Amino acid sequence: MKSFVMEKIGSVGWVEKDMPKCGPLDAICKPLALAPCTSDVHSVWAGSLGERFNLTLGHEGVGEIVEVGELVKDFKPGDKVIVPAITPDWGAIEVQAGMQQHANGLLAGFQFCNIIDGMFSEYFLVPYVDANVALLPEGMDLASATMLTDMVSTGFHGVELAEVEFGDTVAVIGIGPVGLMSVAAAAIRGASYIYAVGSRPDCVALAKEYGANTVINYKEGDIVEQIMKLTDGKGVDRVVIAGGDNDTLAQAVEMVKPGGKIGNVVYYSEGDYLKVPRVAWGLGMGHKQINGGLMPGGRLRMEKLAALVTSGRLDPSKMISHTFEGFEKVEDALLMMRDKPRDLIKPLIIV
Repeated sequence: MKSFVMEKIGSVGWVEKDMPKCGPLDAICKPLALAPCTSDVHSVWAGSLGERFNLTLGHEGVGEIVEVGELVKDFKPGDKVIVPAITPDWGAIEVQAGMQQHANGLLAGFQFCNIIDGMFSEYFLVPYVDANVALLPEGMDLASATMLTDMVSTGFHGVELAEVEFGDTVAVIGIGPVGLMSVAAAAIRGASYIYAVGSRPDCVALAKEYGANTVINYKEGDIVEQIMKLTDGKGVDRVVIAGGDNDTLAQAVEMVKPGGKIGNVVYYSEGDYLKVPRVAWGLGMGHKQINGGLMPGGRLRMEKLAALVTSGRLDPSKMISHTFEGFEKVEDALLMMRDKPRDLIKPLIIV
C-alpha cells in the first residue's frame, strides 16, 4: 500500500508498505478524510519527537473500517468512524489515575505517527478500537468530523485545563484552529469576556464569530501591555495558550490574575527550557496555576464532541479554508501547513 512518511528529520516522501496486521482488539481502516497538523510539521522539520525513519504521518482523520479483530464487540467492516488523534491503551494502569494520555509512558497515548504508523496511508491500524473510535453520526459532514479528532478536542482541552467558569475573563493566545476552538469552548463554558490574540484577518473574523469580544494584534505591541491596559491593570482570570513560542508562557503568567489559571496546549517543539517570570509569578507564591496537557482521546470524547455538532451548538467546519480532492494531495496539504500562506486556517483532504 502507498504511505506518506517522515523519511527522517527534514525529509518526507511516498513509500510502499505492507498492509498493517490487525490485532484481536484492533481495526484496519481506509481513510475517508484527512487533515495535516502543525504537529506533523514540528515532527518532521523541527525533530520535536526525535529521529523517526519512514514513519507514516497523520493523526487527524475519518475512516471506514475494513477489518476488525476477533475480540472487537461494537464495530464491524463498513462502519464509518471518527478516529481521534489520541488512542490510548485503556487497559494500562495509568488510566486508573485518569491519565489515559500517558498510558504506558509520558505522552504514550499519542500513538499515531509517534509510536505506530499514522493515517496518511491507503490503510491504517487503529488500536483498541472499541474504546478509541466513534461512529460517524448520520448526516455529519466529513469536515466537522475530521476537526473533532484533534483541533476541537485540543482547543477544548485548553479551556478545561484553565478551568474556565461562568463569568470569567479569558485570554486565548493564538487563534489558529486550536485557538479558535478554545474561543468557542470558553464561550460555551460561560466566559463573560474573551480576548483573542492573533493577526490573520480570516482567523480574526472567525474568532469573533466563535465568541471573541476583542482581538489583540501582537504586531501592534506587547500583548501583556495590551491586556493589562484593557483590564485596567487587573489582568484576566484565565489564559489559554494555543499558539506562540517559548516566551508565551511567561506572557501568560504576567497577564493572569493572582489565583488565576493557565491552560497550555501548545506543542513546544524546540529548546530545553521554558521560563516562568519570578516576580510575575508572585515569587512562587502568587497562586497562579500552570496546567499543560495532551488532549484526552478515546471514544467517549469523540461522541460528546460530536453531539455538540449534531445539536447545532458548534460548527467546526468553518475552519476549513482549503479543500483538496484525492489521497495523493496529502503531500500538498502538509506542505501548505508548513508554509502557512496568509489565507490558511486549516486544509482538508477528501479521499
